[in-house]
Amino acid sequence: MGRRYDTVSFLTDYGRQDEFVGVCASVIRELAPHASVIDLTHGIAPFDVRAGSLALARSISYVASGVVLAVVDPGVATSRKAIAIEVAEGEGVLVGPDNGLLAPAVSMTGGAGRAVELTNTDYQLHAIGGTFAGRDVFAPAAAHLCNGVDLMELGNPVNADLLVPGLIPLPQSDDAKVIAQVLWIDRFGNAQLNVGPEDLPATFGSHVNVRISEPTAPSGEVTRSTVRVTSFAELVGGSVGLVLDSSGMLAIAMDQRSAAEELNLDTGDQVTLTPASADSAPPAPQTVSIRPS
Repeated sequence: MGRRYDTVSFLTDYGRQDEFVGVCASVIRELAPHASVIDLTHGIAPFDVRAGSLALARSISYVASGVVLAVVDPGVATSRKAIAIEVAEGEGVLVGPDNGLLAPAVSMTGGAGRAVELTNTDYQLHAIGGTFAGRDVFAPAAAHLCNGVDLMELGNPVNADLLVPGLIPLPQSDDAKVIAQVLWIDRFGNAQLNVGPEDLPATFGSHVNVRISEPTAPSGEVTRSTVRVTSFAELVGGSVGLVLDSSGMLAIAMDQRSAAEELNLDTGDQVTLTPASADSAPPAPQTVSIRPS
């Protein structure tokens, strides 16, 4: 027997309109009645693996010890692996598809311990069809882990170094500019960038120009002046600011208004930050590969 867990933290792109979330929770309840299911979110855009991986990475430092069940799985019923990865010396196990969804969160916990492909059908439900792995493969695996079934009983061991990495865009910077990307737009319209305070060069002061692509503008882009602040309330009179958000990243924000709507920003958009006295053209964006170990 392995370690028993009491909590399953659950993240998907299933939404709430259909029965998918409830069915998975019921499978866990039936197999592991003692386990509590905590819904992190089911509002990830359909098929958006990167958005799911970022949400999981933002959450992972705060979730309870136990099993993390994450399912954003556009490759369901294909040759992609179903996996479970032990982290934090057994404090938790992440369960989900091997498509990059889990990798950033695994990295943030200090890397992977043991990992398996979920191949043992003794710990799965009989599948009428292969398109609901959340119900038939992942939820049962989470429940059996809660019951103390050892990870290695669930399937064949795999090398965590060979699992699919997550791709997180890196900012590019020099003394004159920082080329950033919008990672996430929250419900309030704050646009989180892939930029932390340490990514801003020393040449940047409290006032920062933000250059954004705008096809309807004569030059194809617009530049807005922003100020770095510590609270939304400091942004008076409809001004735009850079706020250090709860994840430790800089976000373009307004006070009680949507900065994303105001500036026509969307996830994945490129943004150029410059000191108020400098501006220059951006290079091509880059990404960093985040592996689970």
